[in-house]
Amino acid sequence: MVSVFIALGITVSSVLPSQAISVFDLLRQGVQIFQLSNISDRQEVQLGTQIDQQLKREVRIYRNQDITSYVEQIGRRLARASDRPNLPYTFQVVDDKGVNAFATAGGFVYVNTGLLRMADNEAELASVMAHEIGHITGKHLVEQMRESALAQGVSQAAGLDRNAAVQIGVDLALRRPNSRKDELEADQVGLRNLRRAGYAESGMVSFMKKLLRSGSTPTFLSTHPATRDRIAALERAIDPQRANVGIGLNSNAYKSQIRALS
Repeated sequence: MVSVFIALGITVSSVLPSQAISVFDLLRQGVQIFQLSNISDRQEVQLGTQIDQQLKREVRIYRNQDITSYVEQIGRRLARASDRPNLPYTFQVVDDKGVNAFATAGGFVYVNTGLLRMADNEAELASVMAHEIGHITGKHLVEQMRESALAQGVSQAAGLDRNAAVQIGVDLALRRPNSRKDELEADQVGLRNLRRAGYAESGMVSFMKKLLRSGSTPTFLSTHPATRDRIAALERAIDPQRANVGIGLNSNAYKSQIRALS
């Protein structure tokens, strides 16, 4: 117990050096400090849940049960085949015409209705979701949060308090593109996830090419690295003879599933 109080006292003195707040006051208030450099799965899910609550003040969740269930079904299939299958993933549809998708810490994935409309088949939709799961399995947002907090001077070695962590997480999810390294990694991890889940790998390339032709540059297809480079890297990773092997290429079946969006 003494060691816990000493550790918490060090954290408080690091994060709040100018405020005379006792350890016991902080314990009563339930202040949470996230150690982003070695955050546990449980803490990451907790952080993701709090980011999700804040995000819902800035985006509108699409409430059609048929569409939501369909996206969740795809997501669960991908999650089981992912590198972190034990996370309690949450898949949600955002009521937004923009062609976009994003993810936050702890297994939260969001897909815009605009992206659902642009996809021609389930494999294309699943490829985007697999890419976002790739960011989650790589803990890319958590690392971005740590770097952003240090750059802003709001984090010390001891950690980051809950409110600051949540606000940084929301900002990164909605408004910041991922790094070149993270995007390329999420592409390759997502492609592997797509294959494991039984989907045709060609869906990832065909959807990227479609967006390239349309001139759309959503966050998940940020221009750093260039979309053409990412397509080329994916094509090198796919066996041409197996590109169309798998489920999800039936356009009519897909259009029937998203009929409620019409």
